[in-house]
Amino acid sequence: MASPVPDEEEAPVDPSAIELRYRYHRARRHARVRAKEESRLARYRFYIVMAVLLAIAIAFVVVSWHEIQRLFGI
Repeated sequence: MASPVPDEEEAPVDPSAIELRYRYHRARRHARVRAKEESRLARYRFYIVMAVLLAIAIAFVVVSWHEIQRLFGI
């Protein structure tokens, strides 16, 4: 079976272009992994902040309830 392009007419290969493409795809892969990790960390930060806000809200309700009891003698 004959190759579509004979050996004499093969396009010249630029070694620096190959290295640049490797570097480009490697950078894209690292960016994709980093974005996934940042998304996971953002989810953890969200839940931590929500837990802290919920704890502050509960503390505020408890303190307010005790003040109401003290003021009105309930």
